[in-house]
Amino acid sequence: MSDPLVALVLLGLLIGLLALGVWVALALVIVALVAILAFSNAPAGLVLATAFWGHSHSWALTALPLFILMGEILLRSRLSEDMFGGLAPWLGRLPGRLLHVNVLGCAIFAAVSGSSAATAATIGRMSVPELTARGYPERLILGTLAGSATLGLLIPPSIILIVYGVATEQSIARLFVAGILPGLMLVALFAAYVAFEALRRPDLIPVETARPTLIEKLAASRRLIPVVALIGGVIGAIYSGIASPTDAAALGVVLALVLAATSGSFGRAEFGGIGGMGLSPFALLAALTVFFVVLGMFLDGISVVVLTTSIILPMVTAAGIDPLWFGIYLVIVVEMSQITPPVGFNLFVIQGLTGRDIFSIARAALPFFFLLLLGIVLITLFPGIVTALPGMMG
Repeated sequence: MSDPLVALVLLGLLIGLLALGVWVALALVIVALVAILAFSNAPAGLVLATAFWGHSHSWALTALPLFILMGEILLRSRLSEDMFGGLAPWLGRLPGRLLHVNVLGCAIFAAVSGSSAATAATIGRMSVPELTARGYPERLILGTLAGSATLGLLIPPSIILIVYGVATEQSIARLFVAGILPGLMLVALFAAYVAFEALRRPDLIPVETARPTLIEKLAASRRLIPVVALIGGVIGAIYSGIASPTDAAALGVVLALVLAATSGSFGRAEFGGIGGMGLSPFALLAALTVFFVVLGMFLDGISVVVLTTSIILPMVTAAGIDPLWFGIYLVIVVEMSQITPPVGFNLFVIQGLTGRDIFSIARAALPFFFLLLLGIVLITLFPGIVTALPGMMG
């Protein structure tokens, strides 16, 4: 049997297992076992046992549950509410006013959670009731939340970048650094869209009657200090070389517990809830973008990365594409899939917060889908957005 036919058979088996509702991990094991037994002379038991053992004690992957735990601690403490209160006084005079709280709040929380869904849940729990009560249009409330929450996948520490780094043997620290400028670029694009909509339809944005003084703004900003300290502690430890991403994740959990406990809003009760088509590089990226977006409509982001990297990466490197750059590209494409029905995870989170149907939330998030697509175009045309900072690390 030819190699393309073998790949097609295995892919069909995998899709069939996933369609039956088999867990992704179990489906991958079954496909691997079939592949070894049917198309290889290698001892299946020994190969699978070695692979299981080798990955089950991966130190780098230990960062995953730690970053998730850190985000959960913040989700259940008062620190997230303090972040909203610290940002709001500074944004009242910008075009779009408090809608920028969704954008900046998601960006800040993304820097301490690593999860898109946790970002949407945390910021949405605070901002949706507040912005609705103030009279902001629902379409922009939901759209900015759904779109900006995808930053949780890109702005470090990113859970998906950890998975990608382990799967492709790329430096996780360099991947984290590579995600900074693209993340800031997307924040700027999202904020610019909010401002554009506000200037185009000023009647949609309610007038803010409160005019805090500079002293009041600075006083409110003190509420941001704990979150900024947490970001500085985790990210600074990684970038300075003091700690590995895994060590920094453990440090983040400790800092989050200390900050949440000292705020008086987190205790023991809360803790117990916790190739072979011959395509040019540009044509290949265009085809992969469509592929990942479609795949992301039916699978969560981590599953997409785990399923595809071992197959896609040889094709990518053969085309002369930097694996480090490709990791950031992949995360942005997966971000797009988080706001596309029928299985856009951010859409489900926001549906749970608001009770609105999935497709109305997806329509509200559609402009941010295209902004993420623009982000892909920009990092493709200007790859230095991704590679400049890692290049400084040597």
